[in-house]
Amino acid sequence: MPTDPETLDLRGLKCPLPVLKTEKRLAELSPGAALVVLASDPMARIDIPLYCRQHGHEVEVAEADGALRFAILRR
Repeated sequence: MPTDPETLDLRGLKCPLPVLKTEKRLAELSPGAALVVLASDPMARIDIPLYCRQHGHEVEVAEADGALRFAILRR
């Protein structure tokens, strides 16, 4: 039974911290785990999806309440 995804709130952090903290947390999760990342740095829109593609993770990007929302599925 899948659990609700963990949320990593990185709003207010500047590049490269959002992608570095996302990378660290994903490394701790088991394959198939879901992670939601919230970020406010515009560079995260490029950096986090690029990191996910390079490492085979699925990612969906949305914008809500002035923040970027990344729904990531760890592979």
